[in-house]
Amino acid sequence: MPQNRRPHGPTRRALIAGGAAAAVAAGAAACTATGASTVNSGPTIPPAEGKVQLTYWAWLKDLQKVCDVFNASQDRIQVDANWIPSGDSGGYAKILSAVAAGGGPDIAQVELRQIPEAALSGSLIDLSRYGAAEHEGLFDPSAWSQVKVQDQIWGIPQDTGPSAFFYNREVLEGELGQTPPATWDEFKELAGVGTEAGKKILSLDPSDGSVMNMWAMQKGANWYQPQDGGWIVSMADDASLQVAEYWDGMIAEGLVGTSFAPFSAPWMAACGSGDVFGYVGGSWADALIEGVPGGSGKWAVAPMPRWDDGYASGMLGGSSAAVMANSKHPAEALEFLIWMCTDPAGIDAMIENSGIGWSPAKDYIGAVREKPSEFSSGQNYNTEVIAAMAAGQNLDWVWSPVTQRANAALGDGMNAAVTGTKKLVDVLPEVQDKVVEIMRKIGLDVEVAR
Repeated sequence: MPQNRRPHGPTRRALIAGGAAAAVAAGAAACTATGASTVNSGPTIPPAEGKVQLTYWAWLKDLQKVCDVFNASQDRIQVDANWIPSGDSGGYAKILSAVAAGGGPDIAQVELRQIPEAALSGSLIDLSRYGAAEHEGLFDPSAWSQVKVQDQIWGIPQDTGPSAFFYNREVLEGELGQTPPATWDEFKELAGVGTEAGKKILSLDPSDGSVMNMWAMQKGANWYQPQDGGWIVSMADDASLQVAEYWDGMIAEGLVGTSFAPFSAPWMAACGSGDVFGYVGGSWADALIEGVPGGSGKWAVAPMPRWDDGYASGMLGGSSAAVMANSKHPAEALEFLIWMCTDPAGIDAMIENSGIGWSPAKDYIGAVREKPSEFSSGQNYNTEVIAAMAAGQNLDWVWSPVTQRANAALGDGMNAAVTGTKKLVDVLPEVQDKVVEIMRKIGLDVEVAR
């Protein structure tokens, strides 16, 4: 099977060249932060002549310890980190309200999936105007593709979430006598073996629709395509509906759990007892899975199951560090971010102190991740598995400018699917209609793919 399958039709680069910048401009005109109307069109702000103090808002834990490593390396730029709630828990509201009022931080954490929406609000500085493109070669292509639109760069990738299959080796290989599934058909067969033994291969969060993005992008779908000054939306294409039909079957046949979310207390207990023995999701899950009671030495990691076509992996999660529209020091902010997200000292500090997901750097995954994991059965899974998952991404995937609302609608649809009131194959067209309506209401030119 090919590592990367390119879908037929225009590539992401061609589509973006056809008018993504115009799409961003149209959205920004509908909702613009104070001062942002000129921040990306007027003169650039030159580097300061003296010392600079930067503020950085994020929900990463102990981020100040990362900043302290940078601060100690020189005396020209100093960075102060302030913790805020995660984006969906009030962080974005806090950031955008501050920027709209003319204030806010120099730098803020913005999830990769939220970049188009934040850019459309006029809250971000286009870092290409400050030479960010010169550093592209330092970054993993799958990370860089998430922050770039045409020649515009709306943030610096901080971590990503290439997905894999995490599993309890003692249950899967020992009790059940099986091997990790290479394909989704094999995954379903294994789920059946587990169900017959009174176990579940995984448990879906009954209200989280974001996994549908991961499933679809791996299959080769591209739900949001910027083109000709607007967008083409295709959430109900053949690839997406095939994936939806697959999971409809898994749910209807009772092959996956749907009672509790991954990483919740009930999930941890079920994994500890072996009643749930797997998880498919972002690489950052490794740190959370280490919280499974009695799990040390029992777990392992395998590649994400594959389709006959499509890509090696989908992406779940990941963030950028974006420079906000009211920053007086974008050049210095960019200098710090390039250090933090590519320099080994920065990567190691983020892993050690903040528990970031997969490194955004092209050639450095982090010193600790180059070593075998005691928890995961002595496996060096980062180099053996996750690196290949990161290299096998769908680089054509583009997030929509209304991702938060789209995922909320997908979450409602997921809940309806697990309760048996709807099927995912019907949810996708319904959510597509909602997304198109929302995008048109904020002034975007939108077409539905035929």
